[in-house]
Amino acid sequence: MTALRAFVTVAEAGGVTRAAGLLNLTQSAVSMQIKRLEEGLGRAFFTRAARRLALTPEGEQLLGYARRMLELNDEALSRLTDDAYEGEIRLGVPHDIVYPYIPRILKRLAADYPRLRVNLVSSFSIPLKEGFAHGDFDMILTTEATPGTGGEVIARRELVWIGAPDGTAWQRRPLRLGFIEDCYFRPIARAALDAAGIPWEMAVDGKSEQVVEASVAADLAVSARLRGGVPEGTAAIEPGNVLPQLGSLAICLYRAPGGLGGAPAEALLSQLRAAYSGAD
Repeated sequence: MTALRAFVTVAEAGGVTRAAGLLNLTQSAVSMQIKRLEEGLGRAFFTRAARRLALTPEGEQLLGYARRMLELNDEALSRLTDDAYEGEIRLGVPHDIVYPYIPRILKRLAADYPRLRVNLVSSFSIPLKEGFAHGDFDMILTTEATPGTGGEVIARRELVWIGAPDGTAWQRRPLRLGFIEDCYFRPIARAALDAAGIPWEMAVDGKSEQVVEASVAADLAVSARLRGGVPEGTAAIEPGNVLPQLGSLAICLYRAPGGLGGAPAEALLSQLRAAYSGAD
C-alpha cells in the first residue's frame, strides 16, 4: 500500500520532487517505492517527457486500481481505528418481528462497524415502551395501533389469526386461545371475538411464548400474529373462516434523543426503516 500511495501521488503531482513533499518523504524514498513497484510487477509505469513524468499505458491501467485499493484501505483503517465508530447501541425489538430482518441488519452493521456493540433485547411492545421511557434503550421497535410521542410509523401489517396447518381448532366452540399475559394482540383478539358473539376461553396462558406456539402448532388453540411473522409450524387462518377480522397494526420506531449518534446509529435507523418498509 505504501508503494501504491507513492505511485498515485507521483502520477497526480507529475514528478517525484513534489510528491515527496506531499508525502513528507525524501525524494530517494519515493523513487525507491516506485522502483520496488515496477520491479515487483515487471512493468515500467513512468516515462520522462519534457522534464515531467508521464504514465505509460501500463501505468494508466494501474492508476485506477491503485486509487480504488487505497480508498478501501483508508476506509477500513478509519472504521477500525476511529473512536467515532465505537460505542454501544441498546436495541429493543418485539420477539415476533425479530425474524427475518434483525439478524441480517445486525450482521451488516457488525461488518461495517466492528468496534460497535449492539445489545439486543427481545420482548413485547408494552414492556419495551416502559423500558424506553426509563432510559433502558437507545431505540426500540413496537407493534401498536398508533405510535406514542416520538414514535415513527415505518410500516403497517395485517393482524391475522394463526393455527396449525390444516387444523380445526378455529372451528371449535368455545374458541380456545393461546396468548401470553403481556401480548399486545391478546386484548385485540378477545374484543373482536366478543363483538362477533363468539365464545372463547384461554387454553394457554402464562409467560412462555414457546408454549403458546407449540400449543397452536399442535392444533390445541389459535392465536394471532402480524402477517409475515407467523411462527414455524403454524399457518395463517385465511379469510373465509368464521373468525372476525383483526385489522392492522403499525410497526413503530422510537429513538432516544440522548443515545449514541453519528454514522453507526444513522446506519441502523436507515436499515430498520428500509427492511420493515419492504425497501430492503
